[in-house]
Amino acid sequence: MADTSDTRTPAQIEADIRRRRETLAETLDEIGVRVHPKTIVGDAKAKVVSNIDHTLGRAYVGVNRVVTDVKGQLVGENGAPRLERIVPVVLVVVGVVGLLALGTRRRRG
Repeated sequence: MADTSDTRTPAQIEADIRRRRETLAETLDEIGVRVHPKTIVGDAKAKVVSNIDHTLGRAYVGVNRVVTDVKGQLVGENGAPRLERIVPVVLVVVGVVGLLALGTRRRRG
């Protein structure tokens, strides 16, 4: 059988009750802060911002890699332009722009 006798003094019991009330009050305050609409919205905003920052960081790394690869194709190791690769690219770009301009002109006319 369990011993049900309490050897604490009334002052000790009151102090224990006081401590438990303070702990309970702190817990309830913390719960109140966590479920407050401003806290929930703030947490959601922080999560969205974090996701956007992460996505933008990955996009930046990807674009930087592509730019570096393209630069490596169009510029030699000594830093001089590689005309044998630049001229065909420029001709293709000019041709595409010309075709787009011609197509726009035909639609309007």
